[in-house]
Amino acid sequence: MRTPAPHVARLRSASPPSVPPLSARERVKTATDFVSAALMLVPALPAILACIALVRLTSPGPALYTQSRVGRGGRVFTLYKVRTMHHDCERLTGPQWSTPGDARVTPVGRVMRKLHLDELPQLFNVMKGEMSLVGPRPERPEIVKKLREAVVGYDRRHAVKPGITGFAQIHLPPDSCIRSVRNKVAYDRFYIRSRSLGMELFILGATALKVIGLKHLYYRAPRVPTE
Repeated sequence: MRTPAPHVARLRSASPPSVPPLSARERVKTATDFVSAALMLVPALPAILACIALVRLTSPGPALYTQSRVGRGGRVFTLYKVRTMHHDCERLTGPQWSTPGDARVTPVGRVMRKLHLDELPQLFNVMKGEMSLVGPRPERPEIVKKLREAVVGYDRRHAVKPGITGFAQIHLPPDSCIRSVRNKVAYDRFYIRSRSLGMELFILGATALKVIGLKHLYYRAPRVPTE
């Protein structure tokens, strides 16, 4: 087992941040997320097992892996994913964002990323109460430390549980620079201010359309710049 980076170890060993208790609305959402994730695991489990088998057959290293992420209130938790990159590919570089055509991604991993199959194990994170089905995507502690200094109000996205999908994710591409993070934060803050049952259902439906290549059915370009 690899030894965690020093600053990650410090985050884990230090007392966890004080997180406000969940509101009644958030407790209902947590219960709904748990039931929904449990039901989704029934059809998802065969897909997860198939992905695990494909990764083991096509690439050396573990098929499942864990990663530290920052959740609600700044608390660090362990996120589960199916591995889509070459094993230990960040050993020399440290944490980096994935880029288009990233050489670290395996051929099988590229397909799983396109279909978002690598995210399915995060249903277990939802059932553990660490994530929601819908919310801002969680980032790694090493990257969060830098973004807090570069993006004003970045920590406001930690006011709610992170999600498997989110309002920013259905509209914007993956993070690639500080500007893209500022845009994502603007969308995340809009979601936090405006979230409702209708909005959550819209995001889940839009996520399904995006996965099957029908993003144009819901996507509308913003009328004003997002930053």
